[in-house]
Amino acid sequence: MPLSSLNDLLDETLVAPKAANDTPTAFVAALDDQAIEGGFDPVFGDVTWQTLISGDKTASNGLVLGVATFAADGVLHLHRHAPPEFYFCLSGSGVVTMDGQPHHIAPGSAIFIPGNVEHGVRAGAEGLKFAYGFGENAFSEIEYRFTA
Repeated sequence: MPLSSLNDLLDETLVAPKAANDTPTAFVAALDDQAIEGGFDPVFGDVTWQTLISGDKTASNGLVLGVATFAADGVLHLHRHAPPEFYFCLSGSGVVTMDGQPHHIAPGSAIFIPGNVEHGVRAGAEGLKFAYGFGENAFSEIEYRFTA
């Protein structure tokens, strides 16, 4: 088969993944305007979060961004998920454990968590707040698998 025919065949058979929002638009999301979620499910721990960018809530795709907040000594239990994730510490301090290795974080710390790496968080005595993000369309599409 000639190369041009193969390219035509590939163009016809490849299907792009459906975006959470097919018509993204520019916008500004204020943290104070976002609902507080979490904090009540013992499987997760006592972390709360506010979602700023997620295709199931905003006119966006390809990016999830939110802020997680922990009270003093609060926890997000050990878990994993397929997509890589980042944290950027905004205030407070704590320990992020990745694959059994503890890492102290404080304001200005950036944390990269590869896909399927087991990780969890414990806040310090003053609490902890960090931005988190995924290169995914929507937070609701991320499957969290908690360690028993």
